[in-house]
Amino acid sequence: MSSDIDNAIKELTSKGIKLPPQPKVMLELQKKFATDDYSMKELAAIISSDPAITAMLFKAARAPVFGGSKKLDTIEQVLMLIGVKQTYNLVQAVSLSTSLSDSARKSFELFWTRSQEIAQIAALIAADRVSVCNVFPDQAYMAGIFLECGVPVLMQRFPDYCGKLHLDNACCFPNLTEEDEQFHVDHSSIGYLVARHWKLPDFVCMAILYHHEVPREEHGAVRTLVAILQLAIHCYHRIGRVNDPIWYKLRHEVLAELGISPDTEQEYYEHISEQFLD
Repeated sequence: MSSDIDNAIKELTSKGIKLPPQPKVMLELQKKFATDDYSMKELAAIISSDPAITAMLFKAARAPVFGGSKKLDTIEQVLMLIGVKQTYNLVQAVSLSTSLSDSARKSFELFWTRSQEIAQIAALIAADRVSVCNVFPDQAYMAGIFLECGVPVLMQRFPDYCGKLHLDNACCFPNLTEEDEQFHVDHSSIGYLVARHWKLPDFVCMAILYHHEVPREEHGAVRTLVAILQLAIHCYHRIGRVNDPIWYKLRHEVLAELGISPDTEQEYYEHISEQFLD
């Protein structure tokens, strides 16, 4: 599988498509974890060396879903409050939007805002359904951030990408068929390769690949995480008062996977949106 991924990345590179590299912070954290010999102070020092990642981590960690309702002043406090593993997953997630150049980040502000909001909603759903689904908020948040990460990669490669796919507002999502016809590649496959390249958990990578459907051939965490992401996207659309035609194709499978009765869908939406907008 590793050689297949390497070959796929090489093929993309030959087409001028470049996957964002992992930030130095991520590489240093991975080295520390590999030794199994580290202190909170050492981990905090590594994370704090990147001001952009640190700022975004504080913003994410302060969300009530991560237990961050308390005042957080240092990275060590974040590590102590939500744990090393969950902090690491959040760092992976927020690192993605800092992996682009300053000029590129400004162009993709709308995209990253949408990704972060969907990630927050996904984390709320995961926290609410964790006893049923066994997917944790930090995992859902990470998947939400990486969900459409193939989009900015393709935006960088193809200057006319947004225009040809009519991605002119925060609620427009790329159509896989149109992508393939126009550019002979799709953002789900690119997102999957970015996730594998960044060494995300396998079930998160697979959920990113299959997030436009509820995959029947995949079971357990993959199918559950896709359902969480689809419900998060639907809530995002409803909050923005935008029609979501895909939801009506997947609604029954998503709700069944998450143990939510169709009769209580409206009540559940109000519950999640109230937490998100609070």
